[in-house]
Amino acid sequence: MDATRWDAVDHFFASLLIEHEPQAGGDVPDIAVSPLQGRLLELLARMVGAKRILELGTLAGYSTLWLARAEPDELITLEADPHHAAVARENLAGVDCVRLIEGPALETLPGLEPEPFDLIFIDADKSGYPDYIQWALRLSRPGTLIIGDNVVRGGRVLDGEDPGARGARRMAEIAAAEPRLDATVVQTVGAKGYDGFLLAIVSS
Repeated sequence: MDATRWDAVDHFFASLLIEHEPQAGGDVPDIAVSPLQGRLLELLARMVGAKRILELGTLAGYSTLWLARAEPDELITLEADPHHAAVARENLAGVDCVRLIEGPALETLPGLEPEPFDLIFIDADKSGYPDYIQWALRLSRPGTLIIGDNVVRGGRVLDGEDPGARGARRMAEIAAAEPRLDATVVQTVGAKGYDGFLLAIVSS
């Protein structure tokens, strides 16, 4: 089955299951989650009753808007690129629960409040994933759901030596070795090609 078919299946289900898709326009790369993946993020946030959410990698704010639909009390999203942050501020205007923090994540994460998050969505630069999952553990509690996007990398996670593949592979290795995490990876195909999510629950 080719990518054209994957895309058609995605559009079929999205047309059935998503009545009002969030709008997040702007001059940014076309690398946001798909509508069905955005709905998945919303549903996962609702399933865990997330009241405090952290997102690493805002881009234009599309996934942020999906997570906001779970009605958290607070949703903090981190964006390193000044242009992307400016676009996202326009798209997120009026969404009261969202606080966008601009700057490299490894510089802004230490300044976050010590209160733990209920859901942490990691979708920033893939080379930073090993550091980001360590920070996610510091900012979590038992029961926190950690989600890492784009960890399959079209299969390159097996043997790719580009920074994204190495980062995704190391993130999975850290999750496997961490006794506080129960984790799995779900491979995905669709409008965004062949990739996948790492899903982990903090157990203690």
